[in-house]
Amino acid sequence: MGVQGTLEYLSDLLSSVKSKKKKKQTQTVAVKIRMDCEGCARKVKKVLSGVKGAKSVEIDMKQQKATVTGYVDAKKVLKAAQSTKKKCELWPYVPYTLVAHPYVAGAYDKKAPPNMVRSLPSTATITESAVDEHYTQMFSEENPNACSVM
Repeated sequence: MGVQGTLEYLSDLLSSVKSKKKKKQTQTVAVKIRMDCEGCARKVKKVLSGVKGAKSVEIDMKQQKATVTGYVDAKKVLKAAQSTKKKCELWPYVPYTLVAHPYVAGAYDKKAPPNMVRSLPSTATITESAVDEHYTQMFSEENPNACSVM
């Protein structure tokens, strides 16, 4: 094999290590951003189209939503949206069918689009209040002073 063959082998080995880059997955990033007029929508679309890797940008003025599709990172899209000096956040809503308790405090939002609620971490649960506990004990069979109508 000799010295020349060894050098070629090492050269091929090093060049193959450098060329193995992770390919980014195509992502869809939705941003809730306040847009008042068509001018605002054009400005947002222009800025979000300039994000590296963005293939398409869709604006929905009614829902105050901008959707970026392509090889993009959510943090970069949000940072670009914030550069427009408009109030924005990553899209916080999910369909209410995907949430275990859609009417828990914090999930229900009056400003949410139809059939949508705010996404909450799975640790959020319904807690019984003292009033609920009082009613359950009032009609319990174990309570000797329970309602006699039942």
